[in-house]
Amino acid sequence: MPFLGQDWRSPGQSWVKTVDGWKKPTKNENETNNNVSERKSNCKEEHDKENLILSINYDLAAKKRKKDLLNNNHTKIPYFHRDKWIYVHKGSTKERHGYCTLGEAFNRLDFCSAIKDTRRFNYVVRLLELIAKSQLPSLSGVAQKNYMNILERVVQNVLENQQNVRPIKELLQTLYASLCSLVQDMGKSVLVGNINIWVYRMENILQWQQQLDNIQINRPTNMGMTFLDLPASLQLNIMHSLADGRDLVSLGQVCPGLSVLTEDRLLWKKLCQYHFTDRQICKRLIVTEKGHLEWKKMYFKLCRCYPHKEQYSDTLQFCTHCHILFWKDTDHPCTANNPESCCKPVSPQGFINLFKF
Repeated sequence: MPFLGQDWRSPGQSWVKTVDGWKKPTKNENETNNNVSERKSNCKEEHDKENLILSINYDLAAKKRKKDLLNNNHTKIPYFHRDKWIYVHKGSTKERHGYCTLGEAFNRLDFCSAIKDTRRFNYVVRLLELIAKSQLPSLSGVAQKNYMNILERVVQNVLENQQNVRPIKELLQTLYASLCSLVQDMGKSVLVGNINIWVYRMENILQWQQQLDNIQINRPTNMGMTFLDLPASLQLNIMHSLADGRDLVSLGQVCPGLSVLTEDRLLWKKLCQYHFTDRQICKRLIVTEKGHLEWKKMYFKLCRCYPHKEQYSDTLQFCTHCHILFWKDTDHPCTANNPESCCKPVSPQGFINLFKF
């Protein structure tokens, strides 16, 4: 088929532009041009491969940095989120995708600073205990590691301050018992991670328990007036501020004088009325031969049958208007006319129930 067009060079033929005009290259020139083009293509391919390898290495390095940030492989200081409040969303919308889970909430809220605050310490410890009992498998892998990091901070805080030893011992016992049953079901996707990691964490728990058992309360250097030097009436008033009967029993073991005061019937009566309702008390009445109520025995019997009344100096708050979970002394971006009317305190159990969809 003849070539029709303004360009007189036929298609499919190679032409070389010279000083004298366009000419067909000879066989040697064709081989030279082919070699040059092959070298260029090879250089281009090598350059492309090099760029591809660099981009892959960059992506791998970025993923590794992100993984190291979460797993704390290169830092001794654990990584904690510092969010004072989070938005609790229970469904997917155009503006937001996914759900807010218990693990996400536990991982994002500022629990690391909360354990340093004496007002929030008991709240966080109670939340850790509830998660250890039944909610630990529902946490993500990062949240489970963050849980252990926060627990380590709690133990360190107790060892340094020598306060709240008994609640932390009970928390560690509960967690160890839960892990013993969960580790047996590792093949059923109960816990995230290798079983050796959890065995190592269980060994840490045993080590923390031993450290708490060996703790020795340092006596104050100030030899001024002590609790025993106060009048009996003032000592009794201070005992009325204690909310746990076990603290009264421990206090009564200090000396015979305090042992007599801790047996005060009115003291145990107020404890029963504080923690339990009248209906619960009526179901567990214990009467002596003389017709008197045994308030102390009733208190411990009621403790075995019913949960204690929980009261905390500071708690998390939940705004029903904007669905934001925040600490009590933290301002949140609420658009309601009266934000205080929309905010409700959230107990540790309520915190867990908030993420049950």
